[in-house]
Amino acid sequence: MVDRPRDPSVSVWVAPPKARRRGSAPTGLSRDAIVRAAVALLDADGIQAFSMRKLAGELDVTPMSVYWYVDNKDELLELALDEVLGEMRIPPLNADADADADWRHHLRTLAHEYRRCIQQHPWAAQLAGQFLALGPHAVSFTTSAVAAVARSGLAGDRLGGALGLVLQFAYGFALAESQWLLRVRVAGLTEDELHRVVYGIVEQADARLLENADLVSREVEGGVAAARDRQFEQGLDMALAGIDAAIAAYPRRG
Repeated sequence: MVDRPRDPSVSVWVAPPKARRRGSAPTGLSRDAIVRAAVALLDADGIQAFSMRKLAGELDVTPMSVYWYVDNKDELLELALDEVLGEMRIPPLNADADADADWRHHLRTLAHEYRRCIQQHPWAAQLAGQFLALGPHAVSFTTSAVAAVARSGLAGDRLGGALGLVLQFAYGFALAESQWLLRVRVAGLTEDELHRVVYGIVEQADARLLENADLVSREVEGGVAAARDRQFEQGLDMALAGIDAAIAAYPRRG
């Protein structure tokens, strides 16, 4: 597993082309097939259990056959990350729509897509914190978000701040969500059952929880999953409201 940020100069997306290996490529195999198999294995077992040897076994080839297409595990993980980012449904900016409303809808959609991607591939949240977003799908996502915020009239640091407010909120929320769902899976309980267990433990460990019992309760209206959806939507509303406040506080460019 990658345990530190990678040097961007060794990224598969920016490294200079390597000389082709001697011999013929293994038959019945391709880099795309290897990446898709890696994604499936990561979805099933997570990063900790992922290995090139296990991947080769899933593909029914030798490990050396995999290394004909990728140089190392980090390179493959970087490819897998961009592969799943490509699943996000990035909407086009509507030239005919009201630009003032369109950028808000666009950012909201991107935030939901980012969260959905991490929900479906929890390991992607971990890798996104280790690799720079240099792949074509990652760049497409970022470019789309920048174009949307630019229509608000913000520029420079304020544009970057608005992007970070929305996209880092979505990333942080989804990362915490993925860790919670992993805990649920390991516990072998439903989300609501585990919530009650955790509530009881915290209640015993810190009596101050009782002081906020009207705010944080053992039973969650509609269930924990529905509450998470509400919290995400409300947090996104607040983030966009904050951007609107910044627009009102500072004159538009030009």
